[in-house]
Amino acid sequence: MTDADKERRIRLVVTASMIGTIIEWYDFFVYGTAAALVFAPLFFSKASPTVGTLAAFATYALGFAVRPIGGAVFGHLGDKLGRKAILITTLMVMGITTTLIGMLPTYGQIGNLAPILLLVLRLIQGFGAGAEFAGAAILAVEFSPRDRRGFYGSWSQIGVAIGLAAAVGVFWMAQKLPEAQFMSWGWRIPFLMSSVVLLVGLWIRVRIGESPVFERIQAENKVVRSPLIEVCRTQMKSLLLVVGMRFADNAVLYIPVVFTLSYLKLHGYPSDVGLIAVFLAAAAQVIFIPIFGALSDRVGRRAVYGGGALAAAVVMIPYFWMMDSGNVWAVWFGITLLGGFIYSALAGSQPAFFSELFQAHVRYSGVAGGREFGAIIGGVIPLIATALIATYASATPVALLVIGMCLVTIIAVILAPETLGKEDS
Repeated sequence: MTDADKERRIRLVVTASMIGTIIEWYDFFVYGTAAALVFAPLFFSKASPTVGTLAAFATYALGFAVRPIGGAVFGHLGDKLGRKAILITTLMVMGITTTLIGMLPTYGQIGNLAPILLLVLRLIQGFGAGAEFAGAAILAVEFSPRDRRGFYGSWSQIGVAIGLAAAVGVFWMAQKLPEAQFMSWGWRIPFLMSSVVLLVGLWIRVRIGESPVFERIQAENKVVRSPLIEVCRTQMKSLLLVVGMRFADNAVLYIPVVFTLSYLKLHGYPSDVGLIAVFLAAAAQVIFIPIFGALSDRVGRRAVYGGGALAAAVVMIPYFWMMDSGNVWAVWFGITLLGGFIYSALAGSQPAFFSELFQAHVRYSGVAGGREFGAIIGGVIPLIATALIATYASATPVALLVIGMCLVTIIAVILAPETLGKEDS
């Protein structure tokens, strides 16, 4: 294979990796945005605004609670059957459930059955998402040259940013409708549009080949019977380190792009102030994620990932000063700084870092299992933060919570080995 052929192949693989994370995170951010802005009156209309928001965020959190189960199931299958088939399956589960949420009748139409159906679809959505990102990241890393895994692996994370930007952009445009129309049918548009991204994603993913690393594992007869059990038996330290490193990653993303939307709304800001800020953060991610991914190929994974966690801890209290300032420009800057620039350091270095922590024959199970057990934290962050605000009428406890989570990640990074340049084994 010529160098030009190799370059074309890796571009196709990176695109396939990215398109899956676009739909995964488009779906999750659409749900998170709707939970912050519209689900309380539509599906929990009997409750007070605060209780309704808590209930909406609870369904959001439960979607994360099942992600480890999806990660374990699909990670197991990905290490036994291959990366490609599982990535197509998880993509379909995500896209179909999100589209169905957009078709749900509300509480006013069918009563208590509405929130029950919402929860069921959210759980299925979370189950499918449990191994989607891990598989996409692993695919990009395993096709990459060893000295450019950070850069090419980071492109799966750019899909997160594009999915976020698309979700916020579609919601922002839908909110331009008269309020009665938006609350009646306009909120459904972002969910129904998931079907378009699904079709594009499937078309791209069916064109790629199997990971050369997995093909080598098959050729050498190294496929293990129970990959997750093998991970727990031989690489428990790596599994726990990934869980710990996810603490800051979750907080640095979900505080600015999910919780802050409802926080700003409760403090009298127009809804589009937060949506514009999150869109700016997503735009910053598209720029900085590959930069930090490439930087991790030069200075190491630990320096970039740990630096992102440390920076997040430093800015958390000033972040809420900006949110409380009443100044729209300060809000936009704060969310872009935390959710855009600082988050990119974590996101850009993560695919290569996490993938390289595990041996190739159990990599899917290890990354998906560790990453998704850590993802439970992301689901409960908006819920806990909302409860803290309701209890203390101050954002300081929320800031201290996030700082504590960042410290857990910093400790995990210190304990982790440097993986830059590591050979597959």
